[in-house]
Amino acid sequence: MNDTLHFPSATGIGSLPGTDAREAAKAATGSFEDFPHLPELPARGPGADMIGRTVGLLVELYARVEPSGWRIGDRPGRDTRRARSWLGEDLDALEEFTQGYEGFLKVQAVGPWTLAAALELKNGEAALSDPGACRDLAASLAEGLRLHLEEVRRRVPGARLVLQLDEPSLTAVLRGQVKTASGYRTHRAVDRQIVEGTLRDVVGVHDGGPVVVHSCAPDVPFALLRRAGVAGISFDFSLLTERDDEAIGEAVEGGTRLFAGVVPGADAPLSDPAGSVMGVRTLWRRLGLPPGLLPEAVTVTPACGLAGASPGYARSAYAHCVRAARSLADNPE
Repeated sequence: MNDTLHFPSATGIGSLPGTDAREAAKAATGSFEDFPHLPELPARGPGADMIGRTVGLLVELYARVEPSGWRIGDRPGRDTRRARSWLGEDLDALEEFTQGYEGFLKVQAVGPWTLAAALELKNGEAALSDPGACRDLAASLAEGLRLHLEEVRRRVPGARLVLQLDEPSLTAVLRGQVKTASGYRTHRAVDRQIVEGTLRDVVGVHDGGPVVVHSCAPDVPFALLRRAGVAGISFDFSLLTERDDEAIGEAVEGGTRLFAGVVPGADAPLSDPAGSVMGVRTLWRRLGLPPGLLPEAVTVTPACGLAGASPGYARSAYAHCVRAARSLADNPE
């Protein structure tokens, strides 16, 4: 766990605007010289979106695009092939811009519970409705992630890989708020121990390497994620309430890295870098944590992916994250 203390101070979430893999890789590696990430470009269409990209990683499980979303099918079709092709293009671009790179490198995929909430079974209901389907999906994802991490290691041998699992639906899964296909009812809440156990199994595929869970939804279950073994928790800082204080204090004291999303994910006026992290300093004071611990415990990020932003804003947001992190380090008080 303590290796989390040495995470660099700023990085991106994952998605970027546009359709050019080389431009995106250049932005991610050029902006975050010591913590780049593999970009995702959903504007290319189905298969480049967050769910589609992860569907392309699954092993012996396939899905295709239906009008209602991604649906599990019997064989790999055009949509799965497209997802794999785009991922290959993104990896080629990343490899080109990380020649000789040594340091942290983040790759993202959708976590098992958001995937179970998003993928439909053949009857049109979410995989979440079937415990057996959830288990199969998590096992397929775990194996796919293991192979994906191996592939990235082969392409960027000097990298220390960080795996980010995107779980925006996690809180809805725990609370029974995921709607059924009809939209009139919701799926039953999944038992917290099952949620935690499944996450722990998927986190385990990284073989002792750091795993971060990202959610830009309110009420991130900090304590559950820590028990599942994550090294870092990534969240939209603006959605925190004082109810989260205790869980955040315990996370920091337990060595869990906070990936604080303080820079807006869509075009917005950017305040001065010190202003962007003022809330983080205020939180620290409220928790009574030593200011010197701030740069050791916090990585600055955008609040969410930047797929909906303009290209110019996305570049500015990345530069702003770096400057805001520097402000925290230089003046933690």
